[in-house]
Amino acid sequence: MSSNAILLVEDEPDDIELTRLALEKSRIANNIFVAQDGVEALEMLHGSDPEMPLPALVLLDLKLPRLDGIEVLRRIRAHERTRFLPVVVLTSSREERDLIETYKLGVNSYVVKPVDFDQFVEAARHIGMYWLLLNNRAPTGGGTA
Repeated sequence: MSSNAILLVEDEPDDIELTRLALEKSRIANNIFVAQDGVEALEMLHGSDPEMPLPALVLLDLKLPRLDGIEVLRRIRAHERTRFLPVVVLTSSREERDLIETYKLGVNSYVVKPVDFDQFVEAARHIGMYWLLLNNRAPTGGGTA
């Protein structure tokens, strides 16, 4: 994985393809790596190679097999190396409890997947423009203030 990559954590093949198409149509050319469950996502982020660059952004679904997105977020925030990694929840859940819990755990943004493709493309464009171009990322490793 490269430091300008996107890690998409999503188990639904149609949503993976839709997200890829929406980012491509929005002219976001960053490499996209896919983890299809929460365990795979954490292995990619906290794997055995501490020198492997972290992605620029994690797009995290909440409804995942093996380990749900809320637990993935909890573990991302608990780990020194990934504590400040930008994580955007991209989910179909409109449940207030999911919204509240993810913000309690330090999610950077919570986006409900639009049903309409054009709206999804527009949402992907905004996510990409902000998190990949405008945002100044925290240093990896959690640095001290």
